[in-house]
Amino acid sequence: MNKIESFRIDHLKLESGLYVSRRDKKGDVVVTTFDLRITAPNREPVIDMPALHTIEHLCATFLRNSDQKDDIVYFGPMGCRTGCYLVMFGDLVSADVYDLVISMCDFVLGFEGEIPGASAVECGNYSEQNLAMAKYYIAKYKKDLVENKNFEYR
Repeated sequence: MNKIESFRIDHLKLESGLYVSRRDKKGDVVVTTFDLRITAPNREPVIDMPALHTIEHLCATFLRNSDQKDDIVYFGPMGCRTGCYLVMFGDLVSADVYDLVISMCDFVLGFEGEIPGASAVECGNYSEQNLAMAKYYIAKYKKDLVENKNFEYR
């Protein structure tokens, strides 16, 4: 079998950033997958599950309510727990979604109250949430992104 694209990236060099992971095209439709790499793989601790779950709930809620909601296909965590994937319609580059991602980070950092979708009726693991740690990871990610603007895999 061929290696998938994400396994071709040198994870020993990968830093926190906002990367185009892949583009898929079928007919006239292009879908771009973004790698929102929150922690440096194999060098920084992975995101703990309650924080990652909260990041997923808050970011997905923000994106599905944003001005670009019709362009959003999916937002969710990576299995390795070092970041999340954002999938959007369009032939896009990281700079195209930078402002959206910064606004998403600001939403998480300013969020107070009940986590959207965090009830037994709405979520299969509703009680595993940690807003304080979600804010910690998103604050780190936003700082790294603003300071370094890592948009290209190295």
